[in-house]
Amino acid sequence: MNKHIIRVITYISICVCLIWIIGLGFAVHEYYAGGPEKAPFSKATAKKTLNKKGLTVVALGDSLTRGTGDETGKGYVGDVIDEIKKRTNQQVTLLNLGINGQRSDQLKDQVQQKEVQRQIKGADIVLLTIGGNDLFRGGQGLIDFQTQNVGIVEKRYLDNLKFVLQQIRAVNTEANVFFIGLYNPFINLNQGKDISKVIRRWNYESAEISAAYPKVVFVPTFDLFELKVNDYLYSDKFHPNSKGYRLIAERVAALLTW
Repeated sequence: MNKHIIRVITYISICVCLIWIIGLGFAVHEYYAGGPEKAPFSKATAKKTLNKKGLTVVALGDSLTRGTGDETGKGYVGDVIDEIKKRTNQQVTLLNLGINGQRSDQLKDQVQQKEVQRQIKGADIVLLTIGGNDLFRGGQGLIDFQTQNVGIVEKRYLDNLKFVLQQIRAVNTEANVFFIGLYNPFINLNQGKDISKVIRRWNYESAEISAAYPKVVFVPTFDLFELKVNDYLYSDKFHPNSKGYRLIAERVAALLTW
């Protein structure tokens, strides 16, 4: 009787031991063959993977693109970059190709350069300021406001602007282009109202040309400086100060899609 019980217990023990060994074998096989369980590939993970390279911003134009007059050295371009980083948590690469004093005919030449075209091709966002030096021409424009010369200058500028936007779109069909309009730094002068009329027409024609191209957005700034222009100008009474550039940047940031 005792021997029979011992055999049964021994048999059960052997079976339990075999089951444990088989289970352990499956577990070891699962670990080495399949590896640890991977986290599910969620939408957030997919977005992070797609955006791993970050965003590329190319800035073109004149001294406003360079940020001349901003005590912080950032200009509206730097403020826009800060806003993009804050809202997207992405790495942002900036290439600022702005040139102090640049006119539209010079920008026309610049966008035909191979290296510049290569940079534009890789951009996700293009920021653009141009036209102020065409219109004001170092102060000469103030003399010509009452003459037909303004119309001649405007016609040349608009032709150049068309060419520049065509080149950008030909090189890069996907990037969003934000073209910054002109404000009137001379609004408090005796001829300030006459100058404002010219600038409003200038901006209107610029906006109409911008609207002819996909993903090109005209960004108005005239109203931002209209009531308190001296509060937002640098000591040269022409370029914005840090507050003025911040106003422009906030306007651009409000138009960006996140």
